[in-house]
This record gives sequence, C-alpha cells and structure tokens, in this order.
Amino acid sequence: MGRVGLGVAAGCAAATCAIAAVLVARRASARARWRRAVALLREFEEGCATPPARLRQVVDAMVVEMHAGLASDGGSKLKMLLTFVDALPNRNEEGIYYAIDLGGTIFRALRVEVGAGSVVTSRKVELPIPEELTKGTIEELFNFVAIALKDFVEREDGKDEQKALGFTFSFPVRQTSVSSGSLIRWTKGFSIENAVGKDVAQCLNEALAGIGLNVRVTALVNDTVGTLALGHYHDEDTVAAVIIGAGTNACYIERTDAIIKCQGLLTNSGGMVVNMEWGNFWSSHLPRTPYDISLDDETQNRNDQGFEKMISGIYLGEIARLVLHRMALESDVFGDAADNLSIPFTLSTPLLAAIREDDSPDLSEVRRILQEHLKIPDTPLKTRRLVVKVCDIVTRRAARLAAAGIVGILKKLGRDGSGVASSGRMRGQPRRTVVAIEGGLYQGYPVFREYLDEALVEIMGEEVARTVALRVTEDGSGVGAALLAAVHSSNRQQGSI
Repeated sequence: MGRVGLGVAAGCAAATCAIAAVLVARRASARARWRRAVALLREFEEGCATPPARLRQVVDAMVVEMHAGLASDGGSKLKMLLTFVDALPNRNEEGIYYAIDLGGTIFRALRVEVGAGSVVTSRKVELPIPEELTKGTIEELFNFVAIALKDFVEREDGKDEQKALGFTFSFPVRQTSVSSGSLIRWTKGFSIENAVGKDVAQCLNEALAGIGLNVRVTALVNDTVGTLALGHYHDEDTVAAVIIGAGTNACYIERTDAIIKCQGLLTNSGGMVVNMEWGNFWSSHLPRTPYDISLDDETQNRNDQGFEKMISGIYLGEIARLVLHRMALESDVFGDAADNLSIPFTLSTPLLAAIREDDSPDLSEVRRILQEHLKIPDTPLKTRRLVVKVCDIVTRRAARLAAAGIVGILKKLGRDGSGVASSGRMRGQPRRTVVAIEGGLYQGYPVFREYLDEALVEIMGEEVARTVALRVTEDGSGVGAALLAAVHSSNRQQGSI
C-alpha cells in the first residue's frame, strides 16, 4: 500500500473515530437529560408526599381553623359561615316546590314533587347565562332569572297560589336568615360591581314581584348545603357534605353552643348547618411545591383558595402541565415541543384523568392525548410512562388531602375514633356516620375515589373507617334546595337536625 493509500486509510479511521465520538457524546447527553427528567419527577413526588403522619397533621390543623372560624369572623382562613338552616328534611315533607340554581354559566330551574317518602323531579330547564350579564348590573341578572323562572312555572303550573322557592346561589354569602343573605364577593368570572353587600334573595324577590310571579325565596343555600339536605333526606345519619368537582367546599351540622361568635343564638334543634368555605383552608403542613406557587401566581385570586388549588378539578391538570413544561425545558423528553406546554390550562383535569386511567400496554390513549391536545408527536413509551406518573402524583396528593379534610370535620364532631372530641367531651364507640359527596372529580374519576377511600382508612384505621360512609348524592343544588324550601316554607318546621 502506497503512501496515498495509507493516508486515505488513516483519514477514514480518524473520521470514523470522530463520528463515533460524536455519537457517544450525544448518547451521553441524552442519558443526562433523561436523568434530569427523572430527577424532576422524583423531586416532585417527594414534594407531594402525604404519609399518614402528615395527613393527621392536616386533620388537626383543619380542626384548629374550624374552632377559630367559629370563634370570630376573620379569625381563620375558614369563613365558617352560618346558614341559619337549623332543620333538614326527614321524608315527611309533602307538596310541589321549585328550585333554581345560579352558580356558574348555566342557570337551572326545577319543579320537585315531594310526598310519601319520595322525591320526583318532574321537570327542569337549563339556560346559558349571557356573558354580558355576568358583568352588568344585579338588576339585569335577576330580571333574566325571574323571566326564565316565570316562563317555566307558568308552563308547569298555571295556578296563582304562592309557591316556595329554594335558591341555590353558589357564591360566598353572609346569611342573616335562612332566606336572606348579602353577597361577600363574586367568583367564577362574575364581576357585577353593584351587587356586593346586597341581599341577593331580596333582589330576586323584587325581580319576581316586578313581573307578577307569585313565588318567594324561602331557602337561600349554596350547593354544598343542598347536597347535605338531600343526603339527610335519604339517610338521617348524614352529618356533612363535600363537593369535589371543578371547585370544592364542605358544610356540616354544628352544635349551636359551639358557635361562639354568635353567643345566644337560638335554634329549634340546637344545631345549625355551617358552610365552611374550606377551599380557603391553609396550613404549613400542606405539601406545597414550586409548581403550586407558580399556579397561584397565574390566578386572579393569588394567596387565596390554597386548599382548593391543590384538590379541585379546575387546577389539577394545570399543576401537571407546569411539571411537564419544566421537564420539557430542562430535558429532551418532549423533543422540540416545550412551547406547546407553555400555554396555561391546556392540560385539563379530564385529560389528566384519561392519561392516568390508560391501562393499555402501549399507553395508546396517552399518545393520542399528547398528539391531539398538546401537539407533542412521537413520544416513546418511557416518556408516556413518565407523563402517567406525573398525573398520578397530582391525583394522589389531591385525593389524600381531601380525605384529610373530611376526617377533620369528623374529628370536630367527635366521629373520627380518636377517643376525645375536639370539644373535650369523652365519646363512646364510633357512631355510624354518613358524608354526602357530590362532584365530577369524585364521581367520575375512579382512581381519585380509590386514593381518597384508601387515605380515610390510613388516617382513622379500618375499624373506624367502616363506620363512615361516603354517599354519592346527585343534584343537591337542585333537589336539595327544593327540599329545604319545603322544610322552611311554614312556621312549623318539619325537618330535624
């Protein structure tokens, strides 16, 4: 072989070595970036950890905040609002009642017939609320509601006798009686400036009278209180209600003598339903991560609704998106698709649930969601598994924290099996306890439900957990409000607490 041949051979060998070196370097870099994604996952999982000991700390913190909220207005992140509902339905109610539900972008009206221990929703109507009415005046909004209700009532029942109305108004209200209360603030995109501080039931009654409709509000409630009423109708061991859907809240039956901020308050039953507004609960024991802080910074109600932002359906998908976006920025697990993960709220909680519940061998549903909704093509199986794990961590933390909140209520009531009630009174054997529960996150997401049920057992123990039943209750905001209208429509209150 001549000198030229030797030179060519040497050049080829050098080029081959260079190419090999580049390939090795790329593989090492890819492995390093993958390790970074895995490290972020582990860091997130550790930050979201909810071992039983931590959950019990959350339970105790919830009880402390409940006491503080009952002692004085403004004394706690929990508002502990009085509802003046001191009687609940007990299957003795009879008659035809109406209910309306105003708590979002859809207005609903129902006609409910009660009798012989049964409830029949004979008719209902749903109407979208025009967006301009959510930012107009209170008079415009309630005139719309009154006209829609009049059309519905006249179509269903032409008689002119006065009818009792249950009004579900799912915004924070400071009630002054079971049928009146002033708006504290708007949520859910409503921003009608002249409404805050006004009695919303009176405003509705005036609108109804103005169009000649002989219907009056006899019960002003929120959706959680309606859920408790419906749950109590079906089972008198129901002592609390929880909503876990797009948003979250809870209410329960409290002894009147425990409501210190209203000393001397008298009720027919010695008890009253308290609306906790528990979405605003906060404690240093809650497992907050940098992603929760980023989420809070994105929202209009910064530094508020901390508990809700960890457990409710509006936010879970967004928390997962924030984690995936950071992974995309700091590794190559999603190729060049980091920008596709930069848009807030592009990963909804229903999509998160579908990802977590994909049990196909190749995670084909996960691949479809990434391609169609997040515009991330060609993800390998190991990346899809990473995405599933992120969604699982978010779901598990949310469900377990919701369970801790429920046990907090039970502990306040002396029904958690811990030996001594939070009031200091000794207790006997745990009584059967029912918690009415409603909301798409709990009802429509089996993995969430399983994690919540599992946590209840871990916190309370199997023996006590067997005495606690979570009963799914549908349409408390409609039927429950009508039942409360039935109970409170006469001086002789038929229900009990």
